[in-house]
Amino acid sequence: MSETSAGGDRPPVTVIGLGSMGSALAGAFLAAGHPVTVWNRTPEKAGALVERGAVRAATVAGAVAASPLVVVCVLDYAAVHRLLGPVGGSLAGRTVVNLTNGTPRQARETAALVTGHGAEYLDGGIMAVPPLIGTPHALVLYSGSPGAFEEHRRTLRVLGTAEHLGADPGLAPLHDLALLTGMYGMFAGVLHATALVRSAGVGARDLAPMLASWLKTMVDAELPRLAERVDSGVYGGDVGSPLAMQAAAFDNFLRAGEEQGVRPDLIVPLKALMDRRVADGHGDEDLAGIVELLTARPARPAGRHAS
Repeated sequence: MSETSAGGDRPPVTVIGLGSMGSALAGAFLAAGHPVTVWNRTPEKAGALVERGAVRAATVAGAVAASPLVVVCVLDYAAVHRLLGPVGGSLAGRTVVNLTNGTPRQARETAALVTGHGAEYLDGGIMAVPPLIGTPHALVLYSGSPGAFEEHRRTLRVLGTAEHLGADPGLAPLHDLALLTGMYGMFAGVLHATALVRSAGVGARDLAPMLASWLKTMVDAELPRLAERVDSGVYGGDVGSPLAMQAAAFDNFLRAGEEQGVRPDLIVPLKALMDRRVADGHGDEDLAGIVELLTARPARPAGRHAS
């Protein structure tokens, strides 16, 4: 079913799932002038959207049948299967965009379910909080059918910047979780740093500007270099701060925490990996080599947009 089959510049969209994120998605489509059909397990959640012009479907099958583009955003992939499995006959000719958070394997399994009923499938990762949906600050990652993405690109861009990562449906959730992992790792360090200064009566707001500036400098200067080392697998050579030196200095982080009454839980795992890498004979190499303890390096880096 063509995106423009309904006529005009604003094709209809269905949104299934009206939690905080699903409601934000439906609201963004409405604000952009799209006819929007919504369905939620608890119908009352659709009230505010209906007042804005959305149509509340009585059933999942009715919601699917209402639009060529069906956006699903529910609690988990098990819920996606419970909702779409029984209405498979209604999916043919449509594009399902699943913006539910999950894993690459779950995305591929869901793609098989949807395409098995004659529909196109896109999986997605939303790199934004609900208030940012519909603004330039929102990024939504997609993977799956390249043709479906091109057909519906204009509509999907209503939600924010739309980036297609490749034909493998698992790529969007993989990148989503990778980016979130980086975020949580950073905030783990931030929380430990905050606990350290609080132990001396320094407020978190006093530390925040200095810490933000330092982290930005490290990200801008070190992340490209780290990425190059990881992709090449060459961790030696021109190393400014050898791993053995960093591992020895890391002991001071643990001592300082003990002295200040700050638990080391958030940083001990990194120390253990540093020590193991040094013990394996890589003390003269770069910190980036720790990645070899986490996963086997592929023969060549996979292309980010491989399809």
